[in-house]
Amino acid sequence: MTFTDYSVVHEVPGRLRLRIPRMGEPGCEAGYLEAWMEASARVEEVRANRGARALVIHYSGGAQGREAVMRRLQSFSGEAIPGFGEDGISEAEVTPMITTLFTLAALPFLTRPMQVALTFANVGSTLAKGADTLINRGIKVEVLDAVAVGLAAANGKLYTANITDLLLNLGEFLEHRTARQSDRLLRRLLRPEPAMAWVERDGELVQVAGDEVQAGELVSVGVGETVPVDGRVVDGVALVNQSTVTGEDVPVRKEAPARVIAGSVLVEGRVRLEATQVGQDTTTARIARFIQESLGRRAETQRLANELADKRVYVTLGTGAAVYAATRDLTRLQSVFLVDYSCALKLGTPVAFKSGMYSAAAHGVLMKGGEAIEHLADVDTVVFDKTGTLTHSDLIVTDVRVLSACSTCTEQELLALVASVEEHASHPVAEAVVEAAKERDLEHISHGEVDYMVAHGLSADVSGGRIIVGSRHYLEEHMAVDFAPYEALIDGFQDEGKTLLFVGNADGPVGLIALRDTLRAEAAETLTRLRGLGIERLIMITGDRRQKAEALAAELGIDEVHAEMPPEDKAGVIERLRAEGRRVAFVGDGVNDGPALSVAEVGIAMPRGADIARATADIVLMDDRLSAVADAREIAGRTMRLIKHNFNAAVGINTGILGGAVFGLLSPVASALLHNGATIGVLLNALKGVTLEGQAQRPLPEHPARLTDAVDQ
Repeated sequence: MTFTDYSVVHEVPGRLRLRIPRMGEPGCEAGYLEAWMEASARVEEVRANRGARALVIHYSGGAQGREAVMRRLQSFSGEAIPGFGEDGISEAEVTPMITTLFTLAALPFLTRPMQVALTFANVGSTLAKGADTLINRGIKVEVLDAVAVGLAAANGKLYTANITDLLLNLGEFLEHRTARQSDRLLRRLLRPEPAMAWVERDGELVQVAGDEVQAGELVSVGVGETVPVDGRVVDGVALVNQSTVTGEDVPVRKEAPARVIAGSVLVEGRVRLEATQVGQDTTTARIARFIQESLGRRAETQRLANELADKRVYVTLGTGAAVYAATRDLTRLQSVFLVDYSCALKLGTPVAFKSGMYSAAAHGVLMKGGEAIEHLADVDTVVFDKTGTLTHSDLIVTDVRVLSACSTCTEQELLALVASVEEHASHPVAEAVVEAAKERDLEHISHGEVDYMVAHGLSADVSGGRIIVGSRHYLEEHMAVDFAPYEALIDGFQDEGKTLLFVGNADGPVGLIALRDTLRAEAAETLTRLRGLGIERLIMITGDRRQKAEALAAELGIDEVHAEMPPEDKAGVIERLRAEGRRVAFVGDGVNDGPALSVAEVGIAMPRGADIARATADIVLMDDRLSAVADAREIAGRTMRLIKHNFNAAVGINTGILGGAVFGLLSPVASALLHNGATIGVLLNALKGVTLEGQAQRPLPEHPARLTDAVDQ
């Protein structure tokens, strides 16, 4: 679909003002259009004004940026963006306030009949809104506002009616702006990382923004570069790190016609890709939409706040009726009807949730909606899958075993030999082996030229023959080195969760080097901090043997261990805990963690986790640090306390104002002014959000890395 219903009204470098006649109509809602444009990497700021049917866009990148912005606008589909309500992000209109100010200025110069006519014309929109609400939605706050303003006007208190109407419109304007700001903060988090792309155009390589690549174009990607689009390899061979998307820590080999995913990073080699999925169809763009949909989840606290706010309308209505029956004082009735609990209660809670989500993101945590915050604050048990959570993916060498084809060499000599060859590679396993040799002060062993097969292994001539290092598949299938006689040894290492590097030569198997991930340095401190934040039980699940698992649990102070656990049984552990009445959060990162993440009250996925783990999780850590779990818990607790504080403040202050109105201490204007002031105060306090104890909130980069890699489709 191509969107063409617009015209350029005014333009200066870096800024466009467009007129869009259909803005506000179905399929062209102002808020959705604004959110759509703001997701572009070239767009710095967008303001949509539904009343003026105008869209103002600030962009970067000169002529290319302008072209990208216009292409983005033309591709607008009118699809609603979950998580961002139209009322929350559309430009609140200032026209009613300007009209009211004009009316107040004109009243002294008009005759009485003209004053009455102008006043009713001015407050007509408020009266009409109240009537429409009563007919279509029942008794809501708009009905009370309309009655209060209408009574003042009908009673001849024209200045009171107009000033009250002005205060109501001003309050609505400020409420919308405050809610809009909270949505704008979150939309910043959803802007994709602007990976640049080298595209072949007219026989030359041209660098453009990743979202400007067209389907079918050829894209060249070199070492260290991020793949900007989903595509298929046309030619070349490369080692690709897909950990941000698939969770695989070990880079994989890619050659024609393999598929490469946007967001992956080339470790070695070079490839040319044919772009197959571009713009909003790339994996990272679909991830961003998934997150947007997650933001629309309404928490139970928010639902209860809305219900209570609606009930408070009847309290105000009943109080007003009782006051008028007792006093026959229309002024008091107007003052009572202008006390509105619902705005502060209905808007304060979602704004606080969104501010909490923003604060969490600034500390490296993506929370998918207010429901995730609410549930995490209520958790009393945290279950950790050991691998990738309590440990991290930086490999270390644990074992070096010499096999039959090199019976005369020592383990030190074998490690030195393999490290001397592997220093020519750059993948994580090679780096760990080289680091192990350095720590042992092993000397470099001379060798001939290294032959490297991307993503499989390498070989080189050394004294005594040719050494081959790589995966078991490479050595057995390509080099005919059989490791079957050592199956029990291999199984033993793999049962312990270790990664193996196979070494062979023309005579057969030379050796095995086992590696494993390391315990996170902050693990013990994080678990202690979680206890201080109210977590009663800490549990670990692992496939390791029981003796090893219990030793680690004792070191970390873990309460309960489930060792030698098959992946498919993890979810069963969570279900049993919940059946015991526990409120459980599960922290994991693997493909087989998906069921456990989904059955827990809160699923927390590590940043290098597999795509299914991130898709299933309620919370995704964007920084590879376990302490972010404790950060998330603290932010969730503080956010819920902020919501409770704002709730109590809103009810208390408005009850005081209501009491003043009942006893005739407040005029309608004073009642409206105090009520709206209290509402704005609650919203600003909610928008301010929370910070961690003893920590400053880190500033977010303009395009936060890995945010759109947090969840796959």
